[in-house]
Amino acid sequence: MTDLIVIGAGPAGLMAAEMAAAQGAHVSIADAMPSVGRKFLMAGKSGLNVTKNEDMPAYLAAFGPLPDNLRAILADFGPQAVRRWAEGLDQPLFTGSTGRVFPVAMKASPLLRAWLARLGNTGVTVQTRWRWQGWQGDALAFDTPAGAQVIRAKAVVLALGGGSWARLGSDGAWMQHLPDATAPFAPANMGFVVDWSAHMTRHLGAPVKAVAMTAGAVTTRGECVISAHGIEGGGIYALSRAMREGAPLVMDLLPDWTLAQVRSALAKPRGKASVTNHLRKVLRLDPVRLALLAEFGLPYPDDLAPLIKALPIAHAGPRPLDEAISTAGGVRLDALTDDLMLRDRPGVFCAGEMLDWEAPTGGYLISASMATGRQAGLAAADYAKSR
Repeated sequence: MTDLIVIGAGPAGLMAAEMAAAQGAHVSIADAMPSVGRKFLMAGKSGLNVTKNEDMPAYLAAFGPLPDNLRAILADFGPQAVRRWAEGLDQPLFTGSTGRVFPVAMKASPLLRAWLARLGNTGVTVQTRWRWQGWQGDALAFDTPAGAQVIRAKAVVLALGGGSWARLGSDGAWMQHLPDATAPFAPANMGFVVDWSAHMTRHLGAPVKAVAMTAGAVTTRGECVISAHGIEGGGIYALSRAMREGAPLVMDLLPDWTLAQVRSALAKPRGKASVTNHLRKVLRLDPVRLALLAEFGLPYPDDLAPLIKALPIAHAGPRPLDEAISTAGGVRLDALTDDLMLRDRPGVFCAGEMLDWEAPTGGYLISASMATGRQAGLAAADYAKSR
């Protein structure tokens, strides 16, 4: 019987293995994919955002309401701890203008290689193409290249990811093995469907800049993108939870102007200019914002200023689950102890995106996945020592 098996080799699983091995546990990692960290590597293609450089209250506030134990877990491995950890792998970091923290290399692959080398030096072994098939009694069943395998371990960490990007390994198939401990998946950090009219075709792929967007209690000045399927991008992702829960999306096309200033500008004589040319001239609206105003504002009311300051953006709901950057749902937090152990499966701990919580993009998601992996690994190592 081995000390500890970690199932899943994303950031949460790798961190769990690292922490447990540092406590002296003999650790084996099993992953269903041909290579490890596939979603982690995908996240790093456009620059690996490992955390957000901000004080702890602001950092924790970004996650919204959380149980006290999970808040403590995130605080124990917050932004400064993530920085020290990455730098300990000889990965120099820099902070961008928005506070996002990146490796100087901007890629995930150098960090992942260094991480796997350090794990190997502590005796952690990795098995790929090992797909977890649930339990046989108190043992773990796997489908492997060598056939079915049944393994017993003193403790287990499940770090199997959420339900998006199935081709990278997060297919959510594990939920069938934990039916009484899970909530259904829902997309998080995702785009929304908009059935654009033909006049929007010329703007597909264009960024929407210099706007403020509000959904529910959340307002962002982030950008979004007009896509063939709807609207997406960082500004939308920041609002996606509120929008998914039914809050309408409202866009302020001139967030630096007051309502009175907009009205004053619109009151200038239009002469023979078309309405569109008048709007472009007196409000300095670019073609994309003018197109959005026409898409959702026609026929224009006599008093156009309030619409410019609060344009309702109609949509048909989230894009499909598999396209989402991450997911809500998964293992319910009330099914876990404060140490992230399943209440009805002693010795089995859960971490990462498979937990029913969600984080915004911008470094929070990776940081929090590693923080929960860290806690699960430490607790699992303690549990294994007691067996």
